[in-house]
Amino acid sequence: MKIAVAGTGYVGLVTAVCLAEKGNTVSCVDIDEGKIKLLNRGISPIYEPQLEELMCKNKDKLTYVSDYQEAYSQADVIIIAVGTPERKDGSANLHYINEVAKQIANTVVKDCVVVIKSTVPVGTNDKVEQLIKENLQYKVKIDVISNPEFLAQGSAVRDTLEANRIVLGVKSENAKKIMREVYKNFNIPYVITDRKSAEMIKYAANDFLALKVSYINEIANLCEIVGANIEDVSKGMGMDPRIGDKFLNAGIGYGGSCFPKDTKALHWLANYNDYEIKTIKAAIEVNENQKIKLIKKARKYFNSFNGLTVAVLGLTFKPGTDDLREAPSLTNIPILLEDGAKINVWDSVGMENFRKIFANQVKYSSSIEDAITNADICFIFTDWSEIREFSIGKYKELMKTPLVIDGRNCYRIEDAENTGLIYESIGRRLVEKYGIESLV
Repeated sequence: MKIAVAGTGYVGLVTAVCLAEKGNTVSCVDIDEGKIKLLNRGISPIYEPQLEELMCKNKDKLTYVSDYQEAYSQADVIIIAVGTPERKDGSANLHYINEVAKQIANTVVKDCVVVIKSTVPVGTNDKVEQLIKENLQYKVKIDVISNPEFLAQGSAVRDTLEANRIVLGVKSENAKKIMREVYKNFNIPYVITDRKSAEMIKYAANDFLALKVSYINEIANLCEIVGANIEDVSKGMGMDPRIGDKFLNAGIGYGGSCFPKDTKALHWLANYNDYEIKTIKAAIEVNENQKIKLIKKARKYFNSFNGLTVAVLGLTFKPGTDDLREAPSLTNIPILLEDGAKINVWDSVGMENFRKIFANQVKYSSSIEDAITNADICFIFTDWSEIREFSIGKYKELMKTPLVIDGRNCYRIEDAENTGLIYESIGRRLVEKYGIESLV
C-alpha cells in the first residue's frame, strides 16, 4: 500500500515510521525544508524513544519530501497529520488541515482515501470532504475518513504499534476495506463508526484523562490540608477496576500538545453550541491553578525571590520528550525571573528547546549537581529518572539552603526524613523537626 503522510510532527512522523515497520511504503511530506534535510540524513527532528532506530530499519520504505505533488498523486491513502493549534478563544485552528485538503484536491489523479488523523472538532471530516470536492481537478473518487491517534509523547512508537484500538470513522465500505488493508499487520481491535463519533471519541478520551489528572490533584491538595497521604489514597483508588490506576499520580498539572488544547477545544465547541460541560471547565481551571502550586509553597519560606539562586530540575512537560508545550516550567520561570531570581536549569533532553525561548536569561547546567550547588531553593517540575535516582542526601550537601519543593513526588517521604532537608511535595506531609526557622 502506497501511503503519503502530511506532516512530520509527533503524530505524522511516528505514524509514518510505524506504518513502514508494518510493511507499507510511505512518503512523508512537510513544508519545512530543514526538517526534510534532517530526516533524509536519518535524524529525527523530535526526541522520541525508538523512532530513529525504526527510521533506519525501514529506510527503504520511507521517503521524505517537501514537494507534495508527486507524493499525493501516487498515493492510495493520504494521511493528514498536521497541527491544529489552539486559537486565542480556545477553538482549534484548522488552517493547515484546509491547506492540505486543497493541495490534495489539486493533485490527486486516481481514487484514494484521505485520512484525518489530526485532532479536529466534530464535523471537520464533513467540511474537508466538501472542500476537496469543490476543488478537485480530476474526475476521481475521494473517501474522507476519521482515524484519530491515541499516542503519548515518550511512548508514541509503542502506543502506535501496540495500540489498544484503531478507531475508524467511515462512510463507505470501500474506505473501510482499504483501511483494514493499511492496518492488516497490526493485530489490534477496531472501533468502526461514523465520522462524527470517531472525532468525538478522540476528544472524549483525552478530556476524560485530563479530568482524572485534575481530580487527583484536587484530592492531593485536600490531603495536604487534612493530613492524608495522596500516594496511599491513589493506590487505594487505583485498585478498584472501575477506576484503574492510570493518571492518578498527583503533581502540578498536565501539559503537552494534547490535554490543554483538547480540553479548551471541547469547552469551546460546547459553548459554541450553547452548552457547557461543567466538568471540563473545572478541569481547565484546576490545571491552571495547579501549575503555580510550587511558587505558592515557596512563598511560605521567602517573601521574595530577589537575589536568590533557584535551581529548576525538569523543563519539559513530562519525561521522555523534549516537548515544552504547556510545561509548568514555562509558567513558573517567568515569575521567578520577574521577581529577581538567578536561575540554574537542568533537563535531560529539553534544554536546547528551552534555550530557543529563554536564551541567556538562565544558566544551563550540565548536571543536577551543577544546578543545585549553592542554590537557595530547588524546584522539581519534571520527574526524569535521573532525578528520581539522584541521592536525596546530596541536596543537603550541595545546596546553600536545603529546601526542595517537588512537584512530581520524585522521592519517598521516608527517604526525606531525618536528612536535614526541608522537603515539600504534592499531597503528602513530611513530619520532621526542620521548619521555616531553619532557613534563617
